[in-house]
Amino acid sequence: MMKTRSILVLLFAATLPALAQQGPQDIHPYFSPRGNCTEAIVSSLNGAQKSVLVLAYSFTSAPIAKALVDAKKRGVDVQVVLDKSQRSEKYTSATFLANEGVPTFIDSAHAIAHNKVMVIDKSTVITGSFNFTKSAEEKNAENLLVINHAPELAQTYTANWKIHRGHSQPLQGSSVPYASTTRP
Repeated sequence: MMKTRSILVLLFAATLPALAQQGPQDIHPYFSPRGNCTEAIVSSLNGAQKSVLVLAYSFTSAPIAKALVDAKKRGVDVQVVLDKSQRSEKYTSATFLANEGVPTFIDSAHAIAHNKVMVIDKSTVITGSFNFTKSAEEKNAENLLVINHAPELAQTYTANWKIHRGHSQPLQGSSVPYASTTRP
């Protein structure tokens, strides 16, 4: 246990210089259960003005899904790439998003597409172990980082998002045509 903690501390410490080089970030950590992770994500999405890119493993959170749809309705370019498990899960936000006009794609190129990432307006990165689910908010021990004013970090995550989007397929049965999703 102590060795694992030491390794995690070293890994976190190694990332701090890269973040510090970018300038004045605004970094907010959250922890669940009941640590307002969902509220932090929804608040960030409510402030989105131009774009939101999502990579997610499990996605069943109604408040997050609604915030993404609301952003889309405000004219924000919202695109979502989800793990293949979201095709067959009983309670998923994937179909809801796609039916509301949010381009929604399935990444089946990996055993598990286990990402939990959002990039907002090419400047804010949301990441951590927090799945975009009700259970993550209410039952699980998870963590979330909201990193604002970090365009270089956002660019790195956007490049990774593009790789996953590149080998993903549109959600079957969605109302979003494949050709309408050409730019992140």
